[in-house]
Amino acid sequence: MSRPFVFINMSMSADGKIASSDRKLTTFGSRADHDRLLELRAKSDAILTGAGTLNAQPDITLSPGKNRSHGPLRVIVSGSGRINLKHKIFHTSGSPIVVLVNKGVSRKRLKELKTLTDTVYSSGVNEVNFKKAFDFLSMKYKAKRILCEGGGKLNDSLIRANLVDEINLTICPLILGGKDAPTIADGIGFDNLVQTARFKLHSHEEVGKEIFLTYRAIKSPKVR
Repeated sequence: MSRPFVFINMSMSADGKIASSDRKLTTFGSRADHDRLLELRAKSDAILTGAGTLNAQPDITLSPGKNRSHGPLRVIVSGSGRINLKHKIFHTSGSPIVVLVNKGVSRKRLKELKTLTDTVYSSGVNEVNFKKAFDFLSMKYKAKRILCEGGGKLNDSLIRANLVDEINLTICPLILGGKDAPTIADGIGFDNLVQTARFKLHSHEEVGKEIFLTYRAIKSPKVR
C-alpha cells in the first residue's frame, strides 16, 4: 500500500519568517494567497495542523476549499495533547476531527480529547510516528492527499521523516526579521548539508506583489 501524498502550504516574508518574533498570529498574505490556500484545500482529503498553530488562531475551523460538497478531514497534531479544548474547531460542525498524539499523553487528556473528536490516534513514544499515523488515515478515512498547514515544528518533523512530497510557498513583500521569529521549518532540523531534504522548483508564478512557488521532492519517499 502506498502512503498518502503529503504537501505543505505556507506564506512567508521575504526573509523566510511565517510570523513575528512574539509568535502571535500574523496575517500578511493577500486575497490571492488565501484563494490559493482554498484551491489546495480543495485538492486534499485531509488538512493537517499543529496544536501550536491551532491555539494561536482561535477562529480557525479548517473550512473546505472551493467547489467541495464536504470538507477535508480535519487532523490536529499534538504529541502531548495540549490543545485548547474550548477552541472553536471543536464546536463547529463539519468533517470529522482526528487528533494525533504520542503514547506519552495522559489518560485524563486522552479521555477529554475523545469526547470532543471523532478519533484520537496514538503512535510513537516521544513524538508522533507520522508514517503509522498516515497509514491509519489512509486505511480508515481513505486519505490519499494530506495538506499540511504548519506550523514550523510540524513541517520540520514531516520533512525529517522524509514524508513531504511537495512544498507550496507564497513569498510576501516584507521583512519581519528577528532571530526568534518562526520559519517554515523550525524544530530539530538537520545536523549538516549532507543530510538535508532536497527539493527542486516545479513551478513559479508572480501574482501582484507576491510570488507563488511550488517545490517537489527530488527523491520521493519510498513506497512501503
